[in-house]
Amino acid sequence: MTQAQSSVARLEIFYKDQVTPVLMERFQYKNVMMVPRLQKISINIGVGAAAAEPKLLEVALQELAQITGQKPQVRKSKKAISNFKLREGQPIGCRVTLRRKAMYEFFDRFVSLAVPRIRDFRGLNDTSFDGRGNYTTGVREQIIFPEIDIDKVPRISGMDISFVTSAQTDEEAYVLLSELGMPFKKKNN
Repeated sequence: MTQAQSSVARLEIFYKDQVTPVLMERFQYKNVMMVPRLQKISINIGVGAAAAEPKLLEVALQELAQITGQKPQVRKSKKAISNFKLREGQPIGCRVTLRRKAMYEFFDRFVSLAVPRIRDFRGLNDTSFDGRGNYTTGVREQIIFPEIDIDKVPRISGMDISFVTSAQTDEEAYVLLSELGMPFKKKNN
């Protein structure tokens, strides 16, 4: 393996060699550049309880950094809501946007390691597309990721993971993500 090959993620090579020809045949694309691809993955953790207990946000930041290998950005509230004891500008969550190699490596780990560890898993919901070719799923427990040490977790929290593609329609995005290995629920036809 050469230096150039080692800097490319395994899933990216799989996309170019296996997924692109399947999508070109299925949707009759005339050019390789028309084939939809994964552009970025955004991971968001909302920590509403951080208003009362700021330590929870620090833990969420550490866990998200462990899972993604990238430093998370702190998200602050945009306006004050007295019913939730929330002030404007108060830290209430964190997020990370992954691109290129880090994105493909996270996707690979998510599909092959994390998703099989979800309790009572029967497939990801295939109705969570936004109409423009992007897919978002929620994870209820951060402990499904092997990077997280279960014994050191003070509180189980979830996260939202958005897969942004260059697909124009939900059908194209569904086929793209399915070919990349996303385990969607089987349709009852």
